Amino acid sequence: MIVFRDVSKAYRTNRGWRVILEPTTIELPRNRRIGILGRNGMGKSTLIRLIAGTESPSSGRIERQVSVSWPLGFSSGFHGELTGRENLRFISRIYGADIDYVTDYVEEFSELGDYFDMPVETYSSGMSARLAFGLSMAIRFECYLVDELTSVGDAWFRDKCEQAFAARRRDSGLIMVSHNAGTIRTYCDMGIVLRDGRMTAYDDLEMAIADYSEGLKL
Repeated sequence: MIVFRDVSKAYRTNRGWRVILEPTTIELPRNRRIGILGRNGMGKSTLIRLIAGTESPSSGRIERQVSVSWPLGFSSGFHGELTGRENLRFISRIYGADIDYVTDYVEEFSELGDYFDMPVETYSSGMSARLAFGLSMAIRFECYLVDELTSVGDAWFRDKCEQAFAARRRDSGLIMVSHNAGTIRTYCDMGIVLRDGRMTAYDDLEMAIADYSEGLKL
């Protein structure tokens, strides 16, 4: 599971402090598909970065008792001057993954052709997304993080991504943030509502969606 122990997050702005998360203690169970709902600007992306460990809390600590992915499709971690192949080999070493397996999997999955051995800075945004999604599927995690589900490529390739993602979800947990209740219904089985710096957890997904929907009327 993933445990928040008195975790808070706030940013200093020109108008003072903006609180994303009040001091919070909560346990996110493993092997559940958790949807985090919140309006735009409530800090959903910040929350997913906190869980991933790519951003630190202002106070408290987050205990990760499972292996946690980076946000699915996240491509900003690539080094622009390195080729796609070189980036994969570097990241595989960091995560202790089989370099040859990851490279072969992503080269086939991403369908980048000759661009696989060209610097990532020459890629279009769609090509970077293909490389990132393929890498996310090549390295297995116990919990996958999704910061809004985005489409990658044409319809055929999107279907390929969905099939690969579905296979990973069968054996792993999922934490997804979205402002779209329909998306959360499709992928999740429990919910958390993020509103005004507070996280409210619901084991019943429909209760979470009802709470979120009610908040939109305020």
